[in-house]
Amino acid sequence: MNWIGVVPIIGALICAVFVRFLIRKIKSADEGDAEMKKVSAAVREGAFAYLKRQYTSVGIYAAFFFVVLIVMELTNFLPLFSGAAFLTGTLCSALAGFIGMNIATQSSHRTTAAARYSLNGALRIAFSSGAVMGLTVVGLALANLGIWYLILNWYYRFWPEAEAIRKIGATLFCAGMGASGQALFARVGGGIFTKGADVGADLVGKIEIGIPEDDPRNPAVIADNVGDNVGDIVGMGADLYESYLGSIVAAIALSVAAGLSYGGVALPMIFASAAAVASIAATFFVRTGEKTSQAQLLTALRRGTYGASVLTAIFAFILVRVITPGHFGIFWAIMAGLVGGNLIGLITEYFTSDNYRPTKQVAESAKTGPATVILEGISTGMFSTLTPVLVVVIACLSAYYLSGGKALPELGLYGIAMAAVGMLSTLGITLATDAYGPVADNAGGNAEMTHQKPEVRERTDALDSLGNTTAATGKGLAIGSAALTALALLVSFRDQVILLVPGKLTFSVMDPNLIAGIFIGAVYPFFFCSMTIKAVGRCAQQIVEEVRRQFRTIVGLMEGKAKPDYARAVDICTRGALKEMLPPSIITIVTPIAVGIFLGVEGVMGLLVGAITCGFAVALFMANSGAAWDNAKKYIERGHLGGKKSDPHKAAVIGDTVGDPFKDTAGPSLNIMIKLMAIVSIVFSAFIVKFSLF
Repeated sequence: MNWIGVVPIIGALICAVFVRFLIRKIKSADEGDAEMKKVSAAVREGAFAYLKRQYTSVGIYAAFFFVVLIVMELTNFLPLFSGAAFLTGTLCSALAGFIGMNIATQSSHRTTAAARYSLNGALRIAFSSGAVMGLTVVGLALANLGIWYLILNWYYRFWPEAEAIRKIGATLFCAGMGASGQALFARVGGGIFTKGADVGADLVGKIEIGIPEDDPRNPAVIADNVGDNVGDIVGMGADLYESYLGSIVAAIALSVAAGLSYGGVALPMIFASAAAVASIAATFFVRTGEKTSQAQLLTALRRGTYGASVLTAIFAFILVRVITPGHFGIFWAIMAGLVGGNLIGLITEYFTSDNYRPTKQVAESAKTGPATVILEGISTGMFSTLTPVLVVVIACLSAYYLSGGKALPELGLYGIAMAAVGMLSTLGITLATDAYGPVADNAGGNAEMTHQKPEVRERTDALDSLGNTTAATGKGLAIGSAALTALALLVSFRDQVILLVPGKLTFSVMDPNLIAGIFIGAVYPFFFCSMTIKAVGRCAQQIVEEVRRQFRTIVGLMEGKAKPDYARAVDICTRGALKEMLPPSIITIVTPIAVGIFLGVEGVMGLLVGAITCGFAVALFMANSGAAWDNAKKYIERGHLGGKKSDPHKAAVIGDTVGDPFKDTAGPSLNIMIKLMAIVSIVFSAFIVKFSLF
């Protein structure tokens, strides 16, 4: 069955060719004047300086766990090639972030230059940059899966079919663990950097001194723009790479128990490859006119995402009939995930876009001060969790029963895994709509710092505001898909330990170890968020002091006659982020192993149940609250409720600074946290069974 591995490699090559086409198109665009290029170069230099130091830290982590996995291979806790697979997962995740950020930092000033003449031209450049990120993530994941499948299928060619597939799945889980660890470092570190800079810049610049956002006199403005790239592009890319890879691997691992054999292995890989082609085709649907209304811009992006969904559904219909004949219910499981992902996007848009009532209410609450803004934003975020959770519940139940779970539970669980694959199938274009946002944000900063005409900033602001909404919907999709993927990984963990301890595990809700694990899992997201938000606060405090110091000591800075020391603020954020990202990341990796040793596999099962359910809801709450605060501020800045520098605006800025670490650090890091816990539990399951005190 070696041909199965060839298909995702072909899909990866198609992605690579199209990415190359997009890069050449972006680089051929007008770069603007010398000042635009100078600002972009400063952001690019800071971003790569940070990324180099972050990847050095990740390299130390990867080297340590590579040695650990090699030792586990030699002691028969893991199959051969596990350590190598872990390294490729780490490297591909890091490479996806590097390529995405490389193109993003070359696109922002080109977007500004295009905005001098056309809104559609600016949208196309920013969106093309996002598409490079999305299709790079998809292409690298498909290549990693395809190449490893060819190697492992050849190595296990003489093994019994079921055992060979289990070994392939177990090895690929190690690739997923590598991607998960790198993703958590990227998301936490990038989130601390970007929000430390953003909060510090806003508190002094907007609140204390009263200068505009992205004003070149603000010493933290370059650090803020650097943070958009290292947090929202590198972090999100690594996050969704890991979800995409993990969902496919979970489906492969569950195919044996579902009785689907190699057909169950082939379906997720071939379907994902076909969906990548659908995403490429759909990028040509994204165009807009010259009006800057959010409704028109959203319609332009929806044409792309909905077009990809329709094409993907057609591919799914054909592939399920051909690859898994007699199991057409799997098509409906895929559709449950695909439709669920689109619904989560729409629900998130409703609660976070200023076209709708919830965000307008947050803006209205600013009339009575910062306290009411914060209360309204928190309540909006809490309320917004209900419908996405119900969507995921309905998607899970639909996938389970429609795929045949009532007759064969294992087939229903495979259906849930395929629902996760379906939800992420259009990742090539959905990630493009998310990753385009930081490019538009940086383009607006470039326009402000180079003193472009008002209509240029108006166009970039329209794209930036849209980017806030698409970023929120992207986070919603990432969180929803994380929940489905984590559920599939949870089932894989159960199957793994049942094979290790046959006939002895019931996972009863009356088991005190399982209940203890649930409590630990439920509280861990709060502990994790506390660490990350405190880290942002500490970094922001240092930036506030530095910005105040420069305004106080640099003669002529306020008058625009002297230049600030941008590099100092970038260095403070870099050192703070790298220092602060280690504790939450390391504790997350160690916790499942520690719980397993002290509470057994039942305790680990409880830990995962508690962390997935609680982490899912808390992540939605934080992401949506933060986005609502951000867009409420921008709603006021467009002239509503007194406009810029009014009292409602000052209150909304404070709400936005509270929301920044919610939506860009703690919230989106939680979805990686729950998947990393699950995949670490799977990889170390044999170790836990062997050395557990129970």
